[in-house]
Amino acid sequence: MSRVSFIKVSLVALVLTLESCGNYSFTGASISADTNTFQVNYFQNNAALVEPGLDRDFTNALTDLILNQTRLSLVKFNADLVYEGEITEYRISPTTATSGNTAAQNRLSISVNVRFFNIKDPEQDLEQRFSFFYDYAGSDQLIGAQKDVAHQAIFERLTQDIFNATLAKW
Repeated sequence: MSRVSFIKVSLVALVLTLESCGNYSFTGASISADTNTFQVNYFQNNAALVEPGLDRDFTNALTDLILNQTRLSLVKFNADLVYEGEITEYRISPTTATSGNTAAQNRLSISVNVRFFNIKDPEQDLEQRFSFFYDYAGSDQLIGAQKDVAHQAIFERLTQDIFNATLAKW
């Protein structure tokens, strides 16, 4: 086989392979070709302990993840995919104690109730609670940079879990 023929055969094989992948994404998202838009409605903070700005930061984190991991366009209304819900828990609790009955380690837990609507395929609709936590030393106060790190770590996990449940179907 000549070099030119080999290249042509290789290109045809590559094109057929890519065509057969259909809607595959390297992020694991399985989005139909006729789905083009999404919206993330504001997640209200209904937790007993209200952390100012948490609702805005979580809504932005979920929006950013979907923008970065899909080809979908963000719209304010009439989207093909709709995310909404509320923050239901923001709790700090001791996880381990010292011999002096003080906390050796604390845990920040955040839970979010998510409702997902797929306008193109209502069988994909979902309502689910997602939770994650961040442990930190009992001697530390959850303020400033430490709080930002905790929120970011929890948001990364929560938003990825939401993405996987709604778009990657894991």
